[in-house]
Amino acid sequence: MLYRIAADGLMLLHLLFIVFVLFGGLLVLKWRPLIWWHPPAALWGMAVEFFHLPCPLTDWENRMRHGAGQTGYGGGFIEHYLWPVIYPAGLTPGIQLGLGSVVLVINVLVYLRLIKRWAT
Repeated sequence: MLYRIAADGLMLLHLLFIVFVLFGGLLVLKWRPLIWWHPPAALWGMAVEFFHLPCPLTDWENRMRHGAGQTGYGGGFIEHYLWPVIYPAGLTPGIQLGLGSVVLVINVLVYLRLIKRWAT
């Protein structure tokens, strides 16, 4: 039972991390100390998408699910939980590059605004 609760909690943390990667720059506009946390998180998120790296949180969650007597899942968190909801079947590496590019563009725009704000 504890393994399942831990796996579900980690899944939620994983989702929050993805949202932070995408939109954490907006939080930096409000809370400047987050600038030490968000750029590394965003770079990691982009690296995972651009280079098809495995996310350690996915492996950790799968291990917890196995400990709970459940089956884990193949692929990563995004493939298992988000793609079936957001994307149609047939996700390609090109689409993954597009997702990484969206993260990059959002964050470049936010940080350009942040730099402009600090310069004035």
